[in-house]
Amino acid sequence: MTNTRPLPTREQDAAVAPMIDHDLQRQVFVCTAKSCAANGSEAVLEAFRSQLMEESLLFFKGNQTGPVHCGHCGSVGFCAIGPAVLVYPDGVWYAHVTPSDVPEIIASHLKGGVPVERLVRKRLG
Repeated sequence: MTNTRPLPTREQDAAVAPMIDHDLQRQVFVCTAKSCAANGSEAVLEAFRSQLMEESLLFFKGNQTGPVHCGHCGSVGFCAIGPAVLVYPDGVWYAHVTPSDVPEIIASHLKGGVPVERLVRKRLG
């Protein structure tokens, strides 16, 4: 059965969710589910957000021109090898990421387009 409830227009949604109309280059998802969190993923997430913000690369309420969105996500199936980080639209999954790896991932992958191979464990597509 099809739901026929009226939905807001795209323009109405964009007014409250500016990301809709922004030309993001990449999204970074840091797993903060139980196993990754036990291995320090919150510190990895904070390292990404801090450095991306410092370099004016982070898209967030205070900087809606940044080309990178960074957020947390639930388990991506890498429970035993976390913290896991996913970069889209590249479809690159990193494992065993530490806060000290973040500058290299930002410089090489997010800014330079070259994944950090020593941390890559899966590629989609």
